[in-house]
Amino acid sequence: MESIEIKIARDYSFSPGPRYIDEGKNSGEEFRKEVLYPKFKDAIDTNNKIIVDLDGTDGYGTSFLEEAFGGLIRINRLSYEKILELLTIITEEEDYLKDDVYEYLKDAHEESIK
Repeated sequence: MESIEIKIARDYSFSPGPRYIDEGKNSGEEFRKEVLYPKFKDAIDTNNKIIVDLDGTDGYGTSFLEEAFGGLIRINRLSYEKILELLTIITEEEDYLKDDVYEYLKDAHEESIK
């Protein structure tokens, strides 16, 4: 199985912004729509892994990450199990962000099955 890599600092923005597009530049919503979701569709279609590298930015607001990743389930209706099967989050700068992303996915999944 091959992998598709997204390095947010290179492929999206050095300065990730707010949650929604209408709140400002480089939002989590825009990242999900323009980068993350299309790459996930490709990964699902080609049965590839997807690696998201969080390093190299000037930081993340929780709303950016929650909207980007939780939105894959809430908005794009991707399967939680499929996301977990394909997704690898990497970071050497802020290790806790990895746990945060997986928690946002879990929360969105739990909310979707209520």
